[in-house]
Amino acid sequence: MAEVAQIYLGNVHQNSALAKLVADEVCLEVSLQHSDRHKGRIHTHTADNLAIGIVKSRDRLLESGDVFQTESGKLILVYLQAQQLLVLDLSSLENEVAAAKLVRLGHLLGNHHYGIAIQNNKIYVQVNTDPKVINKAIADLQIPRLQMTYETQSSSADITFTSHSH
Repeated sequence: MAEVAQIYLGNVHQNSALAKLVADEVCLEVSLQHSDRHKGRIHTHTADNLAIGIVKSRDRLLESGDVFQTESGKLILVYLQAQQLLVLDLSSLENEVAAAKLVRLGHLLGNHHYGIAIQNNKIYVQVNTDPKVINKAIADLQIPRLQMTYETQSSSADITFTSHSH
């Protein structure tokens, strides 16, 4: 039988009393994907393979350090895993790059529902498919001097992604 947590107690990084409670109590710890942050119902397992259900409002995004309480009074401590991001660096593009190519790039990212964030001439892309697929699709656009790299974003990084949906 899964432990179900619906009571949000707060975040250990923002509440010192809660941090002390978590340090003093035995907590069940779960490690979640960044994509789980938005979900209203999350089914996961602890490292010891105990089934855990977290029920929360979709309006509230999960953060590393969030603490929930189960129906039986157990504490659940949430960790968010780092995520791999594709970084498209536009800073080296020549002024002659056709606007149509950049529009096609935007269409490609939106059509595949990749979450994106734009900061300092870079487009950060949440990759939800095999990286080879998006690499080839972007390379096929033939945008001269577009630099594609990957970097790992910690769960505490301050990047807000937007996504396209129908």
